[in-house]
Amino acid sequence: MHIPDGFIAPQVYVPAYFLDGLFLIYAFRRFKEALEERMIPYIASLSLFSFILMSIAVPLPGGTSIHGLGIASLSLLFGPWIAFICVSLILFLEAVIFGEGGITTFPINSIAMGFLGSFSAFYAYAILKKFLSDKISLFLAGFFSTLVSAFFMALLLGIHPYIFKDSFGKPLYFPYGFSIVIPALLLPHLIVGTGEGLLTYFVVKLLRGRVSYEG
Repeated sequence: MHIPDGFIAPQVYVPAYFLDGLFLIYAFRRFKEALEERMIPYIASLSLFSFILMSIAVPLPGGTSIHGLGIASLSLLFGPWIAFICVSLILFLEAVIFGEGGITTFPINSIAMGFLGSFSAFYAYAILKKFLSDKISLFLAGFFSTLVSAFFMALLLGIHPYIFKDSFGKPLYFPYGFSIVIPALLLPHLIVGTGEGLLTYFVVKLLRGRVSYEG
């Protein structure tokens, strides 16, 4: 799901750096306020697990990839702001050390997976648990968070060939429109989302008694 360098226009990633920077500054403040010493080993362990999941990427046509996330578990156990800053750090390390995802596209990946993934999981669970069982709500929180991130990336990539073109009408950056990129991203991520939903259920059930997030 990581977007590499060269696919996003500077007109998009420059303001995205500013927006993501504001989010991260606020998230860091929330992180310091909410952090408890007993939570550190669990946050570190789940962040490392998420790092490993995201590092095992299967390439897809069109220049992106699919991989596990582990984001919903972080969000539901420690809160969306802590999950956001942990995932953003993971994405930064992967971009700098392994070249997975780009430096210019880091804020896009951070917002799509870290911010939207964390908050969609958190609020999906908060809403769904009022109507559905806890097991189904946990599964759907992980499932929806994956699709929300993938759909955001699909929209952002898919709009590029319509907006950013040269004088001959040739796309300057990402070349595929919505009709290609949306199914190319969403269909494989139905499988990823299913895995993320199951992972979220098992991890949260295992650790919920030891770690609790007070909104």
